[in-house]
Amino acid sequence: MRAGLLAFFLLIAPPVAAQDMGALVMAARAQVGVTVLYDGAYVALDYPGGDLPADRGVCTDVIIRAFRAAWSLDLQRVVHRDMQRAFAEYPALWELDAPDANIDHRRVPNLQALMRRAGAGLEISVNPSDYLPGDLVSWRLPGNLPHIGIVSDRMNADGNRPLILHNIGGGAQEDDLLTSFPITGHYRITTEALKWMQALDR
Repeated sequence: MRAGLLAFFLLIAPPVAAQDMGALVMAARAQVGVTVLYDGAYVALDYPGGDLPADRGVCTDVIIRAFRAAWSLDLQRVVHRDMQRAFAEYPALWELDAPDANIDHRRVPNLQALMRRAGAGLEISVNPSDYLPGDLVSWRLPGNLPHIGIVSDRMNADGNRPLILHNIGGGAQEDDLLTSFPITGHYRITTEALKWMQALDR
């Protein structure tokens, strides 16, 4: 995204305060060493506020837990309520005819759809400097697998790329991953996007 266009976007859609984005990053980092397993099994969850045991999860669980801890925002309920009112706006990849609060929020394509609908989507860039702490990034892994993580406030050893907080298979980690796979989405939580999601979490 060109600098002028980015500046215009930020003018009309101010980002969430930096300290709040810092809280999101800290909440994601707090999962490192706690979530040590990758477990994508379908599990019947409580609703709202349902979660797996803290020692396990998938990439989306890093996002879900960080949003809950940092902002008291329950993406399980947000996704479920938005799918109830706009089911056709979400990917039809699982042959479902109605929302499923046990799993919908734990699927990367659904979080991508939610972020776009909330107005958080940004133009995809290959320039690491376009990615700020607290941004969400999604990728396409080998085998056509979707992945998602949170941009860290720490840089790689060369100081030219932000690290990523995510779970790609060995539990929550903070890795130099940003440009390792094709990027499929870049999302920044603006004040308006956060308010849009909060309205669904009541």
